[in-house]
Amino acid sequence: MKPARLATATAVALATAGGLLHTAAAPASATTGCASPVYTRAFYTGTAFSGSPKKKDCDSSIAENWGTGAPAAGLPKDNFGVRWTVTRDFGSGGPFSLPVAAQDGVRVYLDGVRKIDVWKNVSATVKKTADITIPAGRHTLRVDYVNWTGAANIKFAYTPRTSSTVDKVRPLTPTAASVTYDPKSSKAKLTWARNPEMDLAGYRVYVRAKGHDDWHLTSGGTLTTTSFTNALPPNGASSYYEVRAVDKAGNESGGTHDLPVTTADRTAPDVPVLTATDDDYSGVLVAWDDAWEPGARYDVFRASSATGEFVRIRTLNGVSSIGDETAPYGETSYYRVVATDAAGNTSRSAVLAHTRRLPVPYLLDAGTNADESGVELRWTMPLRAETQYRVYRREASGDNAAEVRIDCEPSRVGPADDPIATYACTDRSAVPETAYWYRVTSVGAGGQESKSSQVQQGGLYDRTPPPPVTGLTSTATEYGTDLEWEASPAPDVAEYDVFRAPADHPTEDENIARLAPGTTRFTDLDVPDGENWVYYVAGTDTSSNTLWETSPRQVARTEAHELDLTPAATLPDTAGLTLSARTDGTGHAALSWTARTAGAATATGFHVYRWDRAAGQYVRLTDVPLGADAHGYTDAATPAGTTGYYVVSVVAPDGTEAFSGLAPVVVPPSGA
Repeated sequence: MKPARLATATAVALATAGGLLHTAAAPASATTGCASPVYTRAFYTGTAFSGSPKKKDCDSSIAENWGTGAPAAGLPKDNFGVRWTVTRDFGSGGPFSLPVAAQDGVRVYLDGVRKIDVWKNVSATVKKTADITIPAGRHTLRVDYVNWTGAANIKFAYTPRTSSTVDKVRPLTPTAASVTYDPKSSKAKLTWARNPEMDLAGYRVYVRAKGHDDWHLTSGGTLTTTSFTNALPPNGASSYYEVRAVDKAGNESGGTHDLPVTTADRTAPDVPVLTATDDDYSGVLVAWDDAWEPGARYDVFRASSATGEFVRIRTLNGVSSIGDETAPYGETSYYRVVATDAAGNTSRSAVLAHTRRLPVPYLLDAGTNADESGVELRWTMPLRAETQYRVYRREASGDNAAEVRIDCEPSRVGPADDPIATYACTDRSAVPETAYWYRVTSVGAGGQESKSSQVQQGGLYDRTPPPPVTGLTSTATEYGTDLEWEASPAPDVAEYDVFRAPADHPTEDENIARLAPGTTRFTDLDVPDGENWVYYVAGTDTSSNTLWETSPRQVARTEAHELDLTPAATLPDTAGLTLSARTDGTGHAALSWTARTAGAATATGFHVYRWDRAAGQYVRLTDVPLGADAHGYTDAATPAGTTGYYVVSVVAPDGTEAFSGLAPVVVPPSGA
């Protein structure tokens, strides 16, 4: 017979917590209970488990063989009972196996619910296994064993089933996770509480970079400890860690809350790699785009020689280029950039030499100056381009034409705050009425010369328009408006331009005539229908100068109110004809019409009528209808010096007539 184990202050039992072995001391006194997962064992006289137990102690496992003897001093060898109980945390729970072997009776309960029942007096050991699912959390197992007669033995265990085909329950997420960071060693240490799972295989630590969603398993793999130390590069990067538990079936828990770590930054910024290009208006563009680092400060230095003193010319934050407008033209400057990050780490670029090219003038024009004493040249330059200039001229357009450098002292013109400087000089050696081709270059302090501007043609030409026309009058007539003016005293007048605009919109003008230089009269053959007009007459000289372009307010003008000769009576436009009228080469009114409707197309003939203003009626000009195929008519008796109005009628088979709309014809007097 095997005696019961007694709990003492020094007894140590192996306990299974989280599937990983650790030591647990049994309690010093049976009266204080037994620390989970150690069983509390109670011995009873009899098999009914009634009354107070004869003895209580702690038992780390159920594996007893008492044979035919008593289980403990003071108990009988037959008809006794032993009860084991344990309450423990099963973590996330899952599938468990409950194997039992006993002689005689045994019953196993989970939270008071019977799971195994082998309750009979037997003469040999009986075995039975129950597979159950234990829910997550704390639960109580109870094992009742009785011996009626004969030998007494019992063996019981509860073990997780770890096959991946059976266990689909994820472990609980680890708790009490925290992280500390040592900036001296640049190591992050993570710790967490032990997981209560019985089938735990270990822990995994994952990491992701700030701003990213993907988690990556750290180099630690699957850990059996509750801490992990990770060495990190001291580059100021921010990361997040989380811890997950994994069981023997391969199920992985959810992750702990994110554990942030930002390392100390002892990594220097990338070394700026410099490039330099010229820009006429931004200066020397020094850039280091490939090495740009957000948040870094860049100090830009410049020296006049590779070994000279470097002077800081600009401090920039978070940008990767500058325009050095102060770099001297035509000279070599030496640049260096020092990058400093937020942690104070620095790196410096190699020295870059760059010779700023001289700016190329942009030649705007070349034309006669205000007093017509020379050819004025104008060109633009960057505002800070303080250089000398050279002006070249040739008399032919070919590239091989002889070219001379002319004396032309430039001066700054235009607003002082204009970001683009404009310069001008006058070629007073130009011969009048001669075409030249000009170009300009800029010159550095050492005499070096820039590329050439584009070539502009110019010359010493007449830029004075003829004076305003005088004596301009207008007269309303039955055939339009007569304009008369005095001949211009300017000897080089090439033509007169006549413009017309509605009186209520005098700027909406149109050019209605261009007349020979000796002309002093013009008739606007507009249909006199009561319109109000403004007329302008301006002279243009042989050099195309005109006040209409340079000083339109000085141009002669006159206002005219047309006569209104519109017939007092109108006929309904029902004939379905489109009628038009004009004067032919003999001064007669020539009418033409086309059918607009089917009714007009089936006419038996046409009559032509002219408005008689004196009689106040339409007079028929055709004695008999024109043929049905007629499409035109000429009025041999067209009145001259007036405006005639015509209608055409469609003659139906029954003799009735339908009339077209009016068609006016302006017929000036003979010689007008």
